[in-house]
Amino acid sequence: MSDVLITGGFGFLGSHLTELLLKESDETVHVVDNLSTSPIPLEELLPHLPPSRLSYEITDLSSALEHLPHLRPRIIYHTASLVGPAAILPHAGFIALNILSDALAVAKLALRTGARLIYVSSSEVYGGGVNGLCSETMPVRIAGPSSARSEYALGKLTAEVALTNLHRAGGLDLCIVRPFNVAGPRQSGVGGFVLPRFAGQALASLPLTVFGNGTQRRAFTDVRDIAAGLRQIADCGEPGEIYNLGNPENVCTILELAEQVRELTRTSSPISFVDPRQIYGPLYAEANDKFPDTAKSRSIGWRPLRNRQEIIEGTVSLMRSAPPATRQRLQGF
Repeated sequence: MSDVLITGGFGFLGSHLTELLLKESDETVHVVDNLSTSPIPLEELLPHLPPSRLSYEITDLSSALEHLPHLRPRIIYHTASLVGPAAILPHAGFIALNILSDALAVAKLALRTGARLIYVSSSEVYGGGVNGLCSETMPVRIAGPSSARSEYALGKLTAEVALTNLHRAGGLDLCIVRPFNVAGPRQSGVGGFVLPRFAGQALASLPLTVFGNGTQRRAFTDVRDIAAGLRQIADCGEPGEIYNLGNPENVCTILELAEQVRELTRTSSPISFVDPRQIYGPLYAEANDKFPDTAKSRSIGWRPLRNRQEIIEGTVSLMRSAPPATRQRLQGF
């Protein structure tokens, strides 16, 4: 029986990956998380995680890596990161440094132990691709003026380049993953994510706040499908390769998403068009249209299974059943 390390394993994406591996593999899963962005309190999350093969450290990543010399994982999933269009704003000026330093710290552990590193990057590195379509074969570009979002994208891209150089020159066993618009149960609106915000507003009979004119296109992908994709890439991905994970069949505009949330929750909440900079300040920037070419990840056996309705229903169901304090955190207001 081997070990797996998940950084950020109690966060939104990380918790679903942790749950998947504990239920469907026989490996010991070690989680390092400082709980800074965890949407669900640990005492509510742990009952969903089989305890016999779970160990964890509640600490910052740098401290954990210094104090875990005994850990020799087979695979390291690096899901820990600043994330969210609103959540990154207080860290502007330090976002890229934080992303790069954490990535290199994890890479050093992988090099020392011979572990395969699954680095979770971002679809933001595409800058919108070509008319929204983003393929791993396309040149990446960070477009637009300086913003917290562009710093985030540059941080992820710089980490990709540094890790790829370590793969080519230093033997790092690496796969890079670029997820697209991950959504679903346990996502929090605190970070500025749109689906939990819409769900919370609908359940509270408040106006659904659509940023701009709502014509932005996104390919929403269920977090459980992304977790399954990470595992598939860890098992079958080619060293040094980059893989998109997303669901192009779920492409819709933000306005269409709002209307679907209204329909599924049977709310009478109106839709309100707002300027996000009046809420979050001048460093906020909206993402370009983007949706993935997933041929490469499909070629190694991965398929996204859940449609947009299932993503919305899962988000709403958890929000409805959560204790009041947790529900408030998931709603983001």
